[in-house]
Amino acid sequence: MIVRTPWLERQFETGLPLGMFPNVLERLRGTPARIDDRLRGVQPAVLAASQGDCWSILENVGHLLQVEGLWAARLDDFEAHRPELTPARFESWRVGEAQFNRSACRDLRASFRVARLHLVGRLERLDDEVLQAVARHPRLDRPMRVVDLMLFIAEHDDHHLATITQLLG
Repeated sequence: MIVRTPWLERQFETGLPLGMFPNVLERLRGTPARIDDRLRGVQPAVLAASQGDCWSILENVGHLLQVEGLWAARLDDFEAHRPELTPARFESWRVGEAQFNRSACRDLRASFRVARLHLVGRLERLDDEVLQAVARHPRLDRPMRVVDLMLFIAEHDDHHLATITQLLG
């Protein structure tokens, strides 16, 4: 069996052509639908079950909802022409503290959909100056443009969707 690379060990190339913006935007727009598709009809006990120290399905969805705030902050950074993007806070306890396992899956999915559609709307309204701005990603220590950040977000979405698929067995 193929062992997935842990998220924090992933490296990302930057310099994606700006012409890829519409394609990557569609990946971001489609994440809520892909989550809905994967979780439709799954029993609540399965959604809240954890395997070892891995987050449950609900916790993975809740985490995706939580990091929408980071993506918004990083868009703020590009719009303000800051030289460095807002760093992520890797505090896995925040997921547990949020008690996502007590949430209804449909509510988490709906909240994520609203947050993601807001992010997509912001991306659609960016002007060329912001799209060409460059800022340093703090963990990767490399320059990024908005389109690179978008690919990073899409890969993060896919990482958690793959985890959800794995948890579904």
